[in-house]
Amino acid sequence: MEPGRGKRNGALHVTKDLLWEPATPGPLPMLPPLVDPWEPGLTAQDLLFRGGYRYRRQPRVVLDVTEQISRFLWDHGDVAFAPLGKLMLENFKLEGAGSRTKKTTVVSVKKLLQDLGGHQPWGCPWAYLSNRQRRFSILGGPILGTSVASHLAELLHEELVLRWEQLLLDEACTGGALAWVPGKTPQFGQLVYPAGGALDRLHFQEVVLAPGDNPQFLGKPGRIQLQGPVRQVVTGTVQGETLLAVRSDYHCAVWKFGKQWQPALLQAMQVEKGATGISLSPHLPGELAICSRSGALCLWSPENGLQQVYKDPETLVFRDSSSWRWADFTAHPRVLTVGDRTGVKMIDTQGPPGCGLLLFRVGAEASCQKGERVLLTQYLRHSSPECLPPTLHLVCTQFSLYLVDERLPLVPLLKWNHGLPSPILLAQLLPPPRPSRVQPLLLGGQAGQLQLLHLAGEGVSAPRLAGPPQSLPSRTDSLPAFPLLEPKIQWRLQERLKAPTIGLATVVPPLSSTPGLVVFQLSVAGDVFYQQLRPQADSSDTRPDCHAPTASWTPQDTAGCSQWLKALLKVPTAPPMWTAPTFNHHHLLGSVELQREEGAVQQPGVLREAMAQGRLLLQRDLGSLPMAEPPPAPEPGPADELSERLGEAWAGQGAAWWERRQQARTSGPKRQPRRPKRRTQLSSTFSFSGHVDPSDGTSPPHSPEGPPAGALPRSPMTSPSQELTPDTWAQGIPSERRQTLRDYMAKLPLQRDIPGHAGTPPSSQASSTRATRSRQHTPILSGSQPPRKKPRMGF
Repeated sequence: MEPGRGKRNGALHVTKDLLWEPATPGPLPMLPPLVDPWEPGLTAQDLLFRGGYRYRRQPRVVLDVTEQISRFLWDHGDVAFAPLGKLMLENFKLEGAGSRTKKTTVVSVKKLLQDLGGHQPWGCPWAYLSNRQRRFSILGGPILGTSVASHLAELLHEELVLRWEQLLLDEACTGGALAWVPGKTPQFGQLVYPAGGALDRLHFQEVVLAPGDNPQFLGKPGRIQLQGPVRQVVTGTVQGETLLAVRSDYHCAVWKFGKQWQPALLQAMQVEKGATGISLSPHLPGELAICSRSGALCLWSPENGLQQVYKDPETLVFRDSSSWRWADFTAHPRVLTVGDRTGVKMIDTQGPPGCGLLLFRVGAEASCQKGERVLLTQYLRHSSPECLPPTLHLVCTQFSLYLVDERLPLVPLLKWNHGLPSPILLAQLLPPPRPSRVQPLLLGGQAGQLQLLHLAGEGVSAPRLAGPPQSLPSRTDSLPAFPLLEPKIQWRLQERLKAPTIGLATVVPPLSSTPGLVVFQLSVAGDVFYQQLRPQADSSDTRPDCHAPTASWTPQDTAGCSQWLKALLKVPTAPPMWTAPTFNHHHLLGSVELQREEGAVQQPGVLREAMAQGRLLLQRDLGSLPMAEPPPAPEPGPADELSERLGEAWAGQGAAWWERRQQARTSGPKRQPRRPKRRTQLSSTFSFSGHVDPSDGTSPPHSPEGPPAGALPRSPMTSPSQELTPDTWAQGIPSERRQTLRDYMAKLPLQRDIPGHAGTPPSSQASSTRATRSRQHTPILSGSQPPRKKPRMGF
């Protein structure tokens, strides 16, 4: 019934102890994060067209196919272009193939890449390239034309539509992948949930529920590796026998808990068309109902095997493109329900094939809106006889919630517009907190929103809402409990907390003075959170949608969140997306020939051998490493006088340091005053005496202001051939300067024909010497010297 009519009929009669007060403002992490990296994946902003159409009256969602095609070609070039390369392989010759065919249908890839790269070997760009390009266009036209691009665009658009539908509604985890298995005593139990980057590991975590304390996990969880991602986990206890059923995409399995409370596999089966729903029978132990995308409904038990009871590939009420199906039991052991997006139908397994009756249909009978579809249908098997009749079924759509009685099909007994922003994929009927005529119903949205309803329907009266719905805190409300972080780490934490919810489980703590409730949540990232709820003592708020009373964080809660965050930061991030490599046709096309000639296949062979033997790849298998040069030693820098003075002053020895400095200055060697540089002629750097050996490096340089001619030192008698020979002058002089030196020595006014002992130089020699010395002190005019050769390098 509608909320307005229910209020007139007394449906919203508010009783005490209806509002649940959370112990914390938000859920707390239960287990440390997994070591597997997790990526948030695509968002709506990644797929939508950022621009907008002008003059459009009604806004419409537009997928940006052009940008996605460009990203696909860039990020997945091997997928986009590899099929084209295989189709064109027979018409192209790779480098190193050794083929010398002259067929006109075969094109050399190396020359073609040179042509496309602008290679012009013959000056004219079209002299010899037109023929090869024409052959390439003829061969590649049918393959590289618009047909391939259009086909790729169609496939990509189909993939975008599927991704967009998954963003709006991810039906894979309908029903929940988190379950609570009670233990030997009420204080102990096990949480069963998937883990791992692909959700392909089934974990069994033992948990202890202490009265008045937070739940604690015991030890490490047990693990079972599966062949596919876990989508649904269902547990049930019938006649003292506890079973666990798990659904994957194409497999289903059932376990039984024995006396040691360890799971033992009973049977596993493969579903070729893909399983969409699994349910445990509340009447017979070991019996399950399974439905697939082909529209088949089967009864399955380890003793009797698989039995198909219904199959219809078409939808129940009207045509819908979705292949989703759902199966559940009813109050009768031999009557099942099968549902799709258009309605729910009851099937009699003992009747003729196709015998059944519609329980719910999307249409005028239920006052459904346009575009409304069924998201979840569930039999309320845990209803208390004092609160609700045992024949009620829950039907959830993206807009409303319906309660339908199988004794009165097609007409819902209760309709409530839940108003959640995300679709409802999780629902669980909880036991009453205390003996009363009100039973809570917990709803979970895909984005993590939780809503709590209170149902009542004692006697023969129709079920109704006994109070306003209550919104419980979500995981994003726990963000203030974490410490302040850097923007990048803060964004990572927010994305982790906003991960979609894929599992929901509730437990009533035993032996507690006040009734309470523990709600466990499982995110798609593999994180398990919990929150404790207790009934509020006095509830007089009758607003249509009231939130839970606010609580405060305790130091213990913030410490636990900080510890969980530290473990999260140690988890490696997801690997980056594959980037397109850069190709070089010289290395790419000639790789076959290079490997054949140089034997470069040795290392891959060693790698394959090591992988086949299952051993580590050692360094000796790869060869010796190149010798690395040691880093250069740091050069000692000049003494820092200021740092030394400040250090001594800081230590209180500033005066002593100043005295040592002054003593060092006074006692040190005095520096000779520097003489000013004088520009001299080139001839002044050489000696005018043939008795002085210029190659002797120990002789002091001659001063421009030398002694007079008579005071020149004398040397013993030498032969004219030993005075100024070219060999004597050439000692110690570079080869490129020897010719310049010879030319210069030829211009000097030296007398090579001096006979006998050279005691006193003749008057001509003395006059020439004086003339030469006078030219050293007076500037020489350009016309006073004979023409000289052009000076070479260095002079």
